[in-house]
Parts: sequence; C-alpha cells; structure tokens
Amino acid sequence: MATTEKQDRFIVPIGPQHPALKEPEHFEFTVDGEIVTAATARLGYAHRGIEKGSENRTWIQDLYLFERVCGICSHIHSMTYSRGVEKLAGVTVPPRAKSIRLLAAELERIHSHMLWFGVAAHEAGFDTLFMYIWRDREVVMDLLETLSGNRVNYSVNLLGGVKVDVTPEQVDAIRHGMDKLEKRNKHYLKVVTTDKSFLNRTRGIGIITKEQAKILGTVGPTARASGVEREIRVNAPYGAYKDYPANIILDPTGDLEARFVVRIKEVLESCRLIRETLDGLPEGELTTRMPRRIKAGETISRTEAPRGELFYYIKSNGTDKPERIHVRTPTICNMSSVLVTSVGHQLADIPMILVGIDPCFSCNDRMVVLRHSHGDTEEWTWERLRQHGIEFYR
Repeated sequence: MATTEKQDRFIVPIGPQHPALKEPEHFEFTVDGEIVTAATARLGYAHRGIEKGSENRTWIQDLYLFERVCGICSHIHSMTYSRGVEKLAGVTVPPRAKSIRLLAAELERIHSHMLWFGVAAHEAGFDTLFMYIWRDREVVMDLLETLSGNRVNYSVNLLGGVKVDVTPEQVDAIRHGMDKLEKRNKHYLKVVTTDKSFLNRTRGIGIITKEQAKILGTVGPTARASGVEREIRVNAPYGAYKDYPANIILDPTGDLEARFVVRIKEVLESCRLIRETLDGLPEGELTTRMPRRIKAGETISRTEAPRGELFYYIKSNGTDKPERIHVRTPTICNMSSVLVTSVGHQLADIPMILVGIDPCFSCNDRMVVLRHSHGDTEEWTWERLRQHGIEFYR
C-alpha cells in the first residue's frame, strides 16, 4: 500500500485495484500515525451505461438488461423493474407468480447474505469460517439452479409474471435445504457473538448511532443494525409479502457485530418466509398478457434488496421503449456512512468497516465525467459515447 506525504499528513490510497476490494473504487484515507483523520471516495470506475442503454431497447429487452445490473441480486432488479412496468401498464400479476417471485427473492437474499458473510470473515482473517460458509452457500446456489436453471442471473421474471414453476420435487428439495441452512446459520450466529478473536475485529468497531444512520440515509441491514426501522417488505409490503408478512430484524448496537447478527437473523427469517410460502402456494396461471406498448406515464417501484431499499424510476412516452429509467441502489445510500465512521479508527479497521455495508460498486456506479482539451461542456449522443469508448480502448 503506497503512501504519499502531503502538508505533514500521510494520505493512504486504497484502490482502484487493491486486494481488499473486489471491485474497482478509489478511497483516500488521511492518517495521523495509524488513526484515520479524514476519508474521501472516488466512484465511477465500473460505469456501464445501463440506464442510457435502456432507452434504445424495448421493454422486454430491458428486463434482461436490468437483471445484469448485479450478478448477486439480479432477481430483485428484474422484479423491481417488472413491477414498475406492470404498474404503468395496469396489469395484475397472478397470485402464483407473486409467490414464486417471493421464493426466488428470499433464496437470493440467503445467497447474498452468505456470500457477504464469507467475504467479511475473510477480511477479518477468519478463513476457516469463510470456507465453511461458502461450502454451505452451495446449498442455496443449487436450489436456485434447480428452480431456474441458472446459478447467476436466474431469469425467473417475465413482464406480467414468471417463466418457471415449482414442482413437488422442487418443494421437497427447498424444504430440505432450508432445514440445513437454518441449522448452520444458528451455529454461525453463535460463532460471531462468542469467538473472542472475531469479536476483536467487530465489537465496538464502526459504530453508527441511530441518529447518525437516519441523517446519513442508510438503508437495509446497515440501518437496521443501528435500530432504524427501514424495511420495505414491512413498511410498504409488495407482491406476495402482503400475504406472507416479513418480520423486521433490528439491533440497537450499531457496530460491525450488530451488522453480522442482523444479516444472519435475516437468513433465518428468510427460511421461515420460504416455508410459509411453500405451505400456502396458490394454484393458477404464471403469466398474464402484457401490451407491447406501455401507455405514457411515470412511476416508481421500490423493493427490499438484500443490501437495502432498491428504487426504480420509470417513465414511458407511449412507445415500445422507455423514455427514462433511473436506478438507485442501496450502496450509494450507505457509502457515506463508511467515510464518516472511518474517522477515529485505526487504518487496519478500514477493510472491515467498508465490507460491513456489503458494498456493490457495479450496482452503484452511474456516471463518469469526460474532460476533453476544449474544457467546455456539451451533450453527447449515445452513438458518440459508444465511438469514444471504441477509440479509447483501441
């Protein structure tokens, strides 16, 4: 890790390529000895132009585009997009399709939390726990593959419903998987709250008070680990969550240990929700008819992604293509908490504080600024931006 001296201070850069980061983002931490005194972040390295690209694709094509915003939480992105488009079109999804969407969403939540849990254990130097968790994570990965045929980008959703059904054999496999995952995660909950070496890296580290969490606008498990009651499944139930209510998981402590506890308890809550959904799975159709052209209007669609509130703004001009779609992912809401809580901690705590919000920079990055020699500002067309990318990387 390189350091540079500037005005009697040391600025330690982390990223955009760094072993502690799995995606390219750049942070600068000003340190006094080993104590962080200031922190800044430079985002935008993983910008892919998805929002602009959606304007040149049809509503159906955009379903598969937005599913690829994030590989870990692809289902919730496509479900949030689908719900917004269905709202604009005035279409009601069949009850069985809503329940299958919930099943996939909760399986994905378990997968996301366990993937994060393993990475966080690795950052803490607890590689044995990391390997055990990722071994057990294969259970939910296999279930998602059994349900959808894919381990990544499950492609469960259609505009107006879902494309996969749940067979009796799959129901039995999911129940068996939930029994195993519930047992294992109860064990992990005991480990993260009793292991002394692990608690040295989490207890009392990166504390965000309830008031700070509200001011900084944190969402998801990061907010709920500070006692903030922000949970879209509970505050504004959507889809099958109206029939199978979720319980909000809170912890008032606000430190890294609380973020581990909240996420593990959310895995246990997802196991309960999945069992209840399987018990009450309604019969009926999987899809309903959707118009090719969506009537003019605008709407928002909100869901609870594994990392927190996922927000879609969708605008239609009455054609077969959207006029504007904007996505706000949870990471951008939680990123400011990393910069605030880093100050006053040792530099060695920074990777754990960063991983504590479960960041996804590919989800987060939305914009880049190009500065050319003329120094003025002008609007570029999609084609000009595409050509610039071709020439830049040639």
